[in-house]
Amino acid sequence: MQQIYLAIPLLPLLAAIVVGLFGKQLPRASAHVLTVLAVGVSFALSLYVLNEAMIAVPYNETIYSWLKSGNFSFEIGFLIDRLSAMMMVVVTFVSLMVHIYTIGYMKEDAGYARFFSYISLFTFAMLMLVMSNNFMQLFFGWEAVGLVSYLLIGFWYTRPTAIYANLKAFLVNRVGDFGFLLGIGLVLFHFGSLDYASVFLVAPQMADVQITLIGNTPWSLMTVTCILLFIGAMGKSAQVPLHVWLPDSMEGPTPISALIHAATMVTAGIFMVARMSPLFELSSTALSFVMIIGSITALFMGFLGVIQNDIKRVVAYSTLSQLGYMTVALGASAYSVAIFHLMTHAFFKALLFLGAGSVIMGMHHDQDIRNMGNLKKYMPVTWITSLIGSLALIGTPFLSGFYSKDSIIEAAQASTITGSSFAYFAVLVGVFVTAFYSFRMYFLVFHGAEKWRAVKHDDHDHYHGLAPTDDPHEPNWVIKLPLVLLAIPSVLIGYIAIEPMLYGDFFKGVIAVDSAAHPAMHELTHHWHTVFHSALGMALHSLMTLPFVLAASGVTLAWFFYMKRPDIPAKMQTKFSVINQILENKYGFDNFNERVFAAGSRFIGHKLWQIGDVTIIDGGMVNGTANLISKLSSVVRKLQTGLIYHYAFAMIIGVFFMLSFYTLKL
Repeated sequence: MQQIYLAIPLLPLLAAIVVGLFGKQLPRASAHVLTVLAVGVSFALSLYVLNEAMIAVPYNETIYSWLKSGNFSFEIGFLIDRLSAMMMVVVTFVSLMVHIYTIGYMKEDAGYARFFSYISLFTFAMLMLVMSNNFMQLFFGWEAVGLVSYLLIGFWYTRPTAIYANLKAFLVNRVGDFGFLLGIGLVLFHFGSLDYASVFLVAPQMADVQITLIGNTPWSLMTVTCILLFIGAMGKSAQVPLHVWLPDSMEGPTPISALIHAATMVTAGIFMVARMSPLFELSSTALSFVMIIGSITALFMGFLGVIQNDIKRVVAYSTLSQLGYMTVALGASAYSVAIFHLMTHAFFKALLFLGAGSVIMGMHHDQDIRNMGNLKKYMPVTWITSLIGSLALIGTPFLSGFYSKDSIIEAAQASTITGSSFAYFAVLVGVFVTAFYSFRMYFLVFHGAEKWRAVKHDDHDHYHGLAPTDDPHEPNWVIKLPLVLLAIPSVLIGYIAIEPMLYGDFFKGVIAVDSAAHPAMHELTHHWHTVFHSALGMALHSLMTLPFVLAASGVTLAWFFYMKRPDIPAKMQTKFSVINQILENKYGFDNFNERVFAAGSRFIGHKLWQIGDVTIIDGGMVNGTANLISKLSSVVRKLQTGLIYHYAFAMIIGVFFMLSFYTLKL
C-alpha cells in the first residue's frame, strides 16, 4: 500500500515537472495528456484508498527522515485514515475536472503548458498537506499551495491587476502563516514532537499548563497554541480580517479560481482544524474565538455578494460566506459537519465557478452580469448545471448543500460555546442573503432581456462584448463534461453521505469531541435518531423550518427585484447610498490595509533607508571616511611647500626631538 500512497501525490508532481521543463519542446497536446492522465490515475488510486480505509486500520508511517537534531526528528510521513482518504478523493476529483475543463478554456493561451504544470503541481502540494502525519510536512504542503497559488493568480503576469492580486494573496497569507509557524513552534517546544499521534497522546496532560508571554500574566498553553494555529487557517481559509486576498484572486484564469476556492487551498484551514480536534477540544476559549470569527465571515461577506456585478466575484464572496459556515461548525465542535460541508461545497462551488467560466466564454469574456440575460436559450447545459449549483448553494432540500448547511445551523443552535447565539443568528440571516445574491446572479444571467445585444454606456448606444448577430453559444464538450460530472455529486452526495459521515462511524477514532463540554454533535445525533430517522425525513422536515422559509424568501425577492421591478434596487441603492458605499468599499478593510500596513511599511522602510543607508552607511562609513581622509590630506598637504629651508628647519626640529627623547631615556 505504501507504493500506492506514494504514487498518488508523486504522479501529479512528475507530470508537473515534465510539462513544466519540456512543455515547449513537446507537442502542445502532451501538456494536457500527461497531467490529466496523472491526476486521473491519482483519483482512481484515491478511490481505492478510500475503500480500503473503510475497512482497514489507519496507516501511520514515516516515509523518510529529513533531519534529526538532538531529541527532535523532522520526517516525511503519511497518515491515511478516513478523513485524509476522503480529502484525497475530493481533491483529485475536483482537480481532474479542472484539468479537463482547462483543455477548452485555455486552448488559445500562450502559456498552455505552463498552466497545466502549475495546476498539477498545486494538486501535489494539496495532497501532501492532507496526507501528512506530522506538522513539518503539513507546513510544507501549507506553504507549497500558497506558493503555487501566487503563480496561478498572477498567471497573466502582463496584467498589473493580476500582479497586484497575487502579491496581495502572498502577503496576506504570510501574516496567517507567521501565526501558524508560531503555533507549530509552541507544539515542538512544549510537546517535544511534531508527530500528530505523539502530540495528541500527551495533549490531555498539557491542558492545564500555563505559559507567560507578556510580563507575568499566565496564559493557557493550549489556548495560545490553538489560536495561533487557527490564525494560519484564517489566512488560508480567508476568514475576517485575512479574507481580503480571495476576491482579488479572481484575476487568475477561471479554472484556478475553481481549484483554489472549491476543494484545495481555502479548505486547507478547515481540514487542519478538524485534524487538530484533539487539541482544540481542550480549549473552549479557542473554540469560541473560532466560532465568532466564522460567524462574522459568514454574515458580512455574504452582504458583499449582494452588490457585486462581476460574475466571478459573486461566486467568490459566496465562497467566503460558506467558509464562514464551516468555521462556525468547527467552533461548535461539529468538526464532522464542517468536513461534510467542505465536501459538498467542493462539488457545487467548483460547478458554479466552471459554469461562470462557461458563461464568460460564451459572452466573449465579458464578466458583468448586468450585460447578460436570457443565456438559458443559448447555453442550456451551462444553464441547468448552474441552476443545480445555485440550488445546492442555498440549501434546497434533497440537494447536497442542504444536508451540510442545515446541519451547521442546527450545530450552532445546539452549541453552548460563548458566541453561539450570535453565530446562530449569523448563519440564519446568511441563508436569506445567500439565496438573494445567488439568484440575483442567476436571474440576471440566464433570464430576462438579452441585455448583451446593446447597452447604454457613456451616453452612447453601442454593442458591448457581442454583436447582435454574434449570439452566445455553448462551449465544446471538454467544458460541458466537467459541469455535468460535478452536477451529479452536487445533487446526490449529501443524501448518500450524511448518515455515515455525521451519525455513523465514518470519523470514529479520527475526530475527537468532548460531548460533555461541547454537546452540539450529541444533540444533532439525538435529533437525527428521534425526529429525522433518515436523509429523506430530514429533507421533508425542513419544509416547515425557518431556514427553508428564509431561502425561499431570498429567491422570491431576487425574482421580484430583478425580473419584475428592476427599478426598486436602483432606488434603494440611491436611498441607502451610505450603506451601499460601505459595501462598495468592502467595509474599508482594503483602505485600512493600504493606509496603515502598506503605507506604514513604506514609511518605516523609507526612514530606515534614510537613517541606515543614507546617514550611517553612506554618510558616515563610506563618505565620512573619505571626507576624514580628505581633511587630513589637506592638512598634511600644507607641509609639502617645496621650499628647501622649510625642509631643513623640519629636519633640525626632528633631530632636536630625537636628541631630547634619547637624553630623557638615559
